[in-house]
Amino acid sequence: MTSQFLIFSLLISCHVLTSTLADETGFVGTLNRKESGLHEKLKVSHFRFFFHERFTGSNATSVSVVPPLPNYNTTSFGLVGVSDIALRVGPEPSSKVVGKVESLYASTSQTEFDLLLVANFVLTEGKYNGSTIVVLGRNRLSLTVREMPVIGGSGVFKFATGYAESNTLFLDAERSSIEYNIFVSHY
Repeated sequence: MTSQFLIFSLLISCHVLTSTLADETGFVGTLNRKESGLHEKLKVSHFRFFFHERFTGSNATSVSVVPPLPNYNTTSFGLVGVSDIALRVGPEPSSKVVGKVESLYASTSQTEFDLLLVANFVLTEGKYNGSTIVVLGRNRLSLTVREMPVIGGSGVFKFATGYAESNTLFLDAERSSIEYNIFVSHY
């Protein structure tokens, strides 16, 4: 009985001390779930997008800003690039634009042609207008379908999690066509 009382007293003391220290910092507070939209039911949505990159010409949508290291020709290790590409609802380059993907990518493997991808899917249609989905992860280009995590978002996608699947439909030295399926949990 005495040991139970002692443990209970220690737990209460730790809680009071932790709460007091958090309050004294001036930058820690309790989250209001209703104001943040977290009181709503969690949804899982599936988005399917296509984009068409152009690597050359005056209107290139994906460009290298740092060239690969010379002794890594097969893997492009060291390459860093950026992109700003229209998101479309279909695989045709003339299909409806519903947003854009702004990304930063880097070739980070010395043995394979893999990219570290940081991508913001910026949506411009309907209730998703102004919202973003953020994907960050390893894009293993040797695979037919690549899986990367969704690490967050903004607007409708605050506190988002999930994953994205990327599939290259066409690729040559001047352009590519990519399909993205994004599965995202959000409130």
